[in-house]
Amino acid sequence: MIEEADSTTDNIQTSDGLIDAPKRVLVVVAHPDDIDFGVAGTVATMTDAGAYVAYCLVTSGDAGDDDMTVSQAELAALRESEQTAAAAHVGVTELHWLHHPDGQVVADLNLRRDLSRVIRIVKPDLVIAQSAERHWDRIYRSHPDHLATGEATISAVYPDSRNPRAFPELLDEGHAPHTVNEVWVTGLEPNRFIDISDVFDRKCDALRAHVSQTAKMGDRLPTLLREWGEQTAVKAGFDTGRVAEEFRVVNTR
Repeated sequence: MIEEADSTTDNIQTSDGLIDAPKRVLVVVAHPDDIDFGVAGTVATMTDAGAYVAYCLVTSGDAGDDDMTVSQAELAALRESEQTAAAAHVGVTELHWLHHPDGQVVADLNLRRDLSRVIRIVKPDLVIAQSAERHWDRIYRSHPDHLATGEATISAVYPDSRNPRAFPELLDEGHAPHTVNEVWVTGLEPNRFIDISDVFDRKCDALRAHVSQTAKMGDRLPTLLREWGEQTAVKAGFDTGRVAEEFRVVNTR
């Protein structure tokens, strides 16, 4: 059953002024914590403005720890619980897990079908996606799973999720085609900046929920996040001390 977006949808602050918050948003990433490092502030800003946001995670992060005494099944369960807790900090309760193998994501027809199914279920106006392009200056952004997820996501947005002849088995499952109006991509040259200053603490709280990944960072975590966010805010032209996240807006209507 699809939950209805709040009818009191408001505005969000960008470097170009106030814009209407989207009514329904789907965020698609490869791993638990990808959302929270990249876009949790924007998610919190949107949910505060009345948007309904859902998450889709391609893997459960089952290769995201060097401790070989922990089984992959145990690690996957832990990381799913951490992501669920993190989502709650920014107003998200609907999470879709695709359970593709961590470290082995391929932008093939199987993943495109799985993502198209989620798009048709959530029916978002906006999809937030990872980039399919390698970032040579900040290579950690370009994990192969990120690149494959970004490629499969944009293919699922256009043309798959809107095309009734793409994956006809989805029609048999009752999932009608859906057209996504816009995609915001992380990791590309940005043309939209979101001021997240007022929700920055919740972004930090969301990341702290990923204990298996961030506990070792201790007090450095909020300092590092603020440093990155303030650098982005300067690029956007926001006042000194503001914190921002950045996106490339793609019209997919």
